[in-house]
Amino acid sequence: MSVSLQKGQKVSLTKEGREGLNKVIVGLGWDEAQRSKGGLLGGLFAAKPQAIDCDASALMLKDGHLVDGKDVVYFGNLKHRSGSVMHMGDNLTGAGEGDDEQIMIELERVPAEYNRIVMVVNIYQAVQRHQNFGMIQNAFIRIVDGRNGQELCRYNLSENYDGMTAMIFGEVYRNNGEWKFNAVGQATTDPGLPELCKRYY
Repeated sequence: MSVSLQKGQKVSLTKEGREGLNKVIVGLGWDEAQRSKGGLLGGLFAAKPQAIDCDASALMLKDGHLVDGKDVVYFGNLKHRSGSVMHMGDNLTGAGEGDDEQIMIELERVPAEYNRIVMVVNIYQAVQRHQNFGMIQNAFIRIVDGRNGQELCRYNLSENYDGMTAMIFGEVYRNNGEWKFNAVGQATTDPGLPELCKRYY
């Protein structure tokens, strides 16, 4: 049965009853909020707004720090060199039901020096396109058992994110030999992935 998490709540992924869990899928989803048409004239003459392209990435940290750019798994680097973390591909619009992007983590293959895997999402060209997370609705992050597709936990991000251009959704981390998930839900004004990464140097 899936656990519904609140912001800041932590849950074990490999506790008793899940000892064999070695692969999880991190599903991230969002929908574009309905935009105002701006009346008849606005609808006739306004430029068609660009679709909001959200990009999910996984930052693999050593002792809480990002020490190498190759430890960022995103649409430009779909698989970590260890083979333990894989991005399942870029979704350009967020349209449709279910997960918009997925990141697969093979827990047993994550090298021992990595203690945290942070899931972040940024809006592609947010500043140039004048887009922000206030234009997004129904955002969530969920953890799925890679063996059977069963959802283990879900965190729905429900705050007001007007003006925010990036989001730290959550993190999978190692604690005393146990894997856990932390629902972070921290919005930022970072314009892109490089600026998000700087938070962890």
